Amino acid sequence: MSPAQNAVHPVVADVTARIAARSEHTRAAYLARTSAAATEGPVRAGMGCGNLAHGFAACSGADRIALRGLAKPGIAIVSAYNDLLSAHQPLHEFPAWIKDAAREAGGVAQFAGGVPAMCDGITQGRSGMELSLFSRDVIAMATGVALSHEMFDGALLLGVCDKIVPGLLIGALSFGHLPAMLVPAGPMTSGLPNKEKVRVRQLFAEGKATREDLLDAESASYHSPGTCTFYGTANSNQLVVEVMGLHLPGASFVHPGTPLRRALTEEAARRIVAISRGEDYTPLGELVDEKAVVNALVALLATGGSTNHTLHLVAIAAAAGIQLTWDDFADLSAVVPLIASVYPNGSADINHFHAAGGVQFLVGTLLDAGLLHEDVRTVAGPGLHRYRQEPVLADGTLTWREVPSHSLDEAVLRPAERPFAPDGGLRMVAGNLGRAVIKVSAVAPAHRVVRAPARVFGTQAEFDRAFRAGELDRDVVVVIRNQGPRANGMPELHGLTPALGVLMDRGHRVALVTDGRMSGASGKIPAVIHVTPEAAAGGPLSKVADGDLVRLDADAGELDVLVDTAELARRPVDTSTETADWTGTGRELFAALRRAVGPAEEGASVFGPVTAPADTPAEAIVGGRA
Repeated sequence: MSPAQNAVHPVVADVTARIAARSEHTRAAYLARTSAAATEGPVRAGMGCGNLAHGFAACSGADRIALRGLAKPGIAIVSAYNDLLSAHQPLHEFPAWIKDAAREAGGVAQFAGGVPAMCDGITQGRSGMELSLFSRDVIAMATGVALSHEMFDGALLLGVCDKIVPGLLIGALSFGHLPAMLVPAGPMTSGLPNKEKVRVRQLFAEGKATREDLLDAESASYHSPGTCTFYGTANSNQLVVEVMGLHLPGASFVHPGTPLRRALTEEAARRIVAISRGEDYTPLGELVDEKAVVNALVALLATGGSTNHTLHLVAIAAAAGIQLTWDDFADLSAVVPLIASVYPNGSADINHFHAAGGVQFLVGTLLDAGLLHEDVRTVAGPGLHRYRQEPVLADGTLTWREVPSHSLDEAVLRPAERPFAPDGGLRMVAGNLGRAVIKVSAVAPAHRVVRAPARVFGTQAEFDRAFRAGELDRDVVVVIRNQGPRANGMPELHGLTPALGVLMDRGHRVALVTDGRMSGASGKIPAVIHVTPEAAAGGPLSKVADGDLVRLDADAGELDVLVDTAELARRPVDTSTETADWTGTGRELFAALRRAVGPAEEGASVFGPVTAPADTPAEAIVGGRA
C-alpha cells in the first residue's frame, strides 16, 4: 500500500486540473481508441494462420511453440542501438539478455525493429544537425512500424539520447493499449571536469589553444561507452521518464558493463511480461496521464533540466491526448525549487548527482514537499513511492532498498526546504518579438536583464566570422534567426556558447535571441530560444535590423525590440529561407517534414496539435487529434 502523501501543493494541483480540463475531449478520445485496441489474450490469437506463421517463421524451439500456442505474451524489443552513439553502444548486448529473461518469465521476446539514432554532439554546427529534431518524429514513426505487426502484448523500448527517448515514447503511445517500458544503458564514468572542458573551449575560441589541445580535452570528457555525463537532454530524458514511472526504479544512472545494469535489464524483461495482462495489466496510455506529465515537468524544473523538453514533453503529452502549454511550465517553475546543481547549472556531473542520492532522493524530497503526485500508476506498480528506493544486488539477486533520508552531498543535491534557488529557473518571456523560453538556472542574476544593440545573423557561420573579426567586442544582443523548425529543422546552436562566454567574460552585456534551440547545455549566457512565431513563418524576429535596441528582462518575463510599432510593421519580412538551398546531408529527404512541422510552442511536431472543440465527439477525433 502506498504511504500517505503530504497535501499536493496548490499550484501543482491547479496546473494539473487545468491541463485535465483543457484536455477533456482529446484525452477521452485517446483512451477510447486505446481501450478499443485491447484484447483479453494475446492479440495474435485473432490472426489468420498465414499471418501468424509469418510472425514465428524465424523462431525455433520453445519460442516457436509458445508463439504458435497463442497463450504466452509476446514482447517487442524496439532498439536505437548503434555503435556511433556512446550512450547506445551498450544496447547491443541487451536483446539476448531480454529474450532469455522473458522466456524464463513465461513470455517470448522478439526484436521487432530498430530506429535511427543521431548524436547531436557529432552533428553540432554541421548541416546534419538540421535533421536532428525531425529525427524524433521519424523515430516515432519507425516505432509505429515495428509495433504495427500486432504480434505483441508489451514492448521494451531501448534508447537514451536526445530525440530518441521522446520519439520511442510518442510512437509507443500510438499503441497505448500495450504496456511499455523504457530500458536505459546508463552514463559513462566521469572524465575531465566540465569546468576544465569549458575553459579549454573558450581558449580555443580566442585562438589561445590549439586544435590538439581542444581534442585532448574533448576526448577526455567523452571517453567510453555510456551517456555523456553533463546534464543535457540525454540525462534529462532518463530522469524525466523515471519520475514518470516508465523505468524500473533506480535504472537511470547505473553504469553500463556492470552486473547491476544487466540485472536491471533482465528484470525489465520479466516485469513487462508480468504487466502485459491479468491483474497487473498496465497499459502505457493509462500510465501517461495528466499527473504523470506534471510529475515530469516538476522533476525537470527541480533539476534545471534541458530546455528541449519544452518541445518534447508537449509532443509526448499530445501523443496521449493531453494538451500541455508553455504557461504550464512557467507556472510550475515559479513554485518548484531548484534542488540539484549539475553542469551546466553547477560543476558536478550526473554521476555525482547519482552518488548524492540521485532520482530516489529527488523523488522523496519532492513527494514530502507535496510537489509530486504520489497516486499514479508506474511500471513498478501503483504509487510513486516505489521510486524512493534504489536497486542493489544482494548475493547476486536484484532487490530494492530505501535511500538515506538526507542528501550525501548538499553541494550537488539538496532537500526541497533548502534549495539552491526558490524556483526552477525555466521561464517564458513575451513581447513584441513573440513568445520564447529562457533557462536562467545557470545565469547569474546580474546577467538576466540586458539592453543592447542587436547584431543580426542568418547562420552560425556568419556569427563566427564576425566574432573572429572582433566585430562583437561590445554590449550586444546576438540575434540568429531562420533557425526554427520550418526554416531548417530547428538545429541546436550550442556551438555559439564558447564565443558568447568569451564576450561575457570581457565584461560585456550579452544575450542570444533565436528561433533555434540551445539544448540542455545553454550555460551562463542568457539565451532566449524557441522564439515563436519563428522568422520563417513571418514572425517579428524576421524584421529586426542591426543596431535595433533589444531589451530582455528574464526576471519580468519581457522580450522586446525597442522600435516604433508602425515602423516595425512597415519593415519587410526576411524571406531568405524561401530561396535557401536545403539539400545535402540527406536534408532533401526531409522536405515534406519541414513543410508539415508545427510551431515550437506546440512541440515542433509534424503530427499536428491536439485540439478539439468542446462538442467534438470522441469517436470523431482520429488518433486523439481533431
